[in-house]
Amino acid sequence: MTAKNLADTVTLHNGVKMPWFGLGVFKVKDGNEAVSSVRTAIKHGYRSIDTAAIYKNEEGTGQGIREGMEAAGISREELFVTSKVWNSDLGYESAIRAYEESLERLGLDYLDLYLIHWPVEGKYKDAWRALEKLYKDGRVKAIGVSNFHIHHLEDLLKEAEITPMVNQVEYHPRLTQKELHAFCKENGIQLEAWSPLMQGELLNNEVLQEIGEKYGKSSAQVILRWDLQNEVVTIPKSVKEHRIRENADVFDFELSDVEMNSINELNEDRRVGPDPDNFDF
Repeated sequence: MTAKNLADTVTLHNGVKMPWFGLGVFKVKDGNEAVSSVRTAIKHGYRSIDTAAIYKNEEGTGQGIREGMEAAGISREELFVTSKVWNSDLGYESAIRAYEESLERLGLDYLDLYLIHWPVEGKYKDAWRALEKLYKDGRVKAIGVSNFHIHHLEDLLKEAEITPMVNQVEYHPRLTQKELHAFCKENGIQLEAWSPLMQGELLNNEVLQEIGEKYGKSSAQVILRWDLQNEVVTIPKSVKEHRIRENADVFDFELSDVEMNSINELNEDRRVGPDPDNFDF
C-alpha cells in the first residue's frame, strides 16, 4: 500500500495507525526554530512529529505542537508524536524516568511512539523492559527501537514479550538496508527512515535529477516518493516553510518499477551517520 496523501497511515502490528510521512527535528534549534518548523508542518497537514531527548528541543517541539494544533484546528489524538530515550538512560528505572521527563518537556500526557535511540550493548534489554511496562500500563501507544541491526533485533526478540513496532534507521538510496528491511517485514516491525535525503548529499545525483525532471519534481521529492513506495515511513527535516511544503508534495506521482530499481541500484551501503556496531556510546 503506497500512501495517497499526507494523512495516510500504516497500521503497526498492535493496531496503532502511524502516518507514513512526518517531520523530523534532528539538529533543529530549540526555541523559535523548533516552534516555527513544527507549527508550520502541522498547519500544512503533517500529522507526525519526531524528536528525541538528545536533540534538546523537546520544549520547542511541544510548543510548536500546541500552536500547530490550534492553527490547524485539530486535537491531540489526530497527531502522532515520537521521542527517544538516550543512551545514558538505558536502565529500567532510568528509562521510565526519561519517558516522564520527555513528556514534561513536551507538555504532553502521552507519546504515540517511544524508541530506544541506540542499541547500547548490555543496556538495551533493561530499557526494553521499561518500554514494555510503559506500554502495558497504557502510557504510550507504541514502542520501538532505532538504529538496531538484525543481530540486535534477534538478541532483543529472544527475551522481549512485545516485538518492537518500529525500527527507525538511516535509510536512503546509498544505504538501502535490504536485508534489515526484509527481516523487519518478516517480524512485523515497521521500518522508518531517518536522514532520508542523506543530509543533502544526494540532491545533485544525476539519476534522481533525471527522474525528477520527468515528473516536474526535485531529487528530494523523488527520494521521499521512493521511500513511500518501498513502504518505509519517512520523516524529512526542514526548518523552511517552502521546503516543508515541498517535501510533502509527493503524493501526485508514482515511480515506475524501472525507476524504483534504478534508485535501488544507487546503494553503496554508505552511511552519513555512525554505524550502530561502532558507535562511541
